[in-house]
Amino acid sequence: MLPGFEKIVEERIKTAQKKGAFDNLAGKGKPFVLEPAHPASDDCRLAYKMLKNAGYLPPEIELKKKITQAELLLQATDAASAQHREITKKLNYLLTKLDFLRGGISPLITDKYQENIIRKLS
Repeated sequence: MLPGFEKIVEERIKTAQKKGAFDNLAGKGKPFVLEPAHPASDDCRLAYKMLKNAGYLPPEIELKKKITQAELLLQATDAASAQHREITKKLNYLLTKLDFLRGGISPLITDKYQENIIRKLS
């Protein structure tokens, strides 16, 4: 930063402190916890941070959240109910979708079925 700009910033911060602008901030009096560094390269780290702050989640993380929700719902329902079967179907679908996103093939899909899917999508 330019020395003159730094001086202006410092003056504005001191003025805001005197006016009490920082008195009611969340986490006041608690130690500041830095988030662990993202395993991405330095070039991408800022972009990931911005996406996170904007509320965006990568598809894989969004699927993991849905899987966790489905598992919790499954535990809360009666094993013999129709709702339990529907949640099980949804959970299996989500797990298969996650497997595809990761580049794997679900063990439920046979080689012939996989070939047909690839042929139709090509």
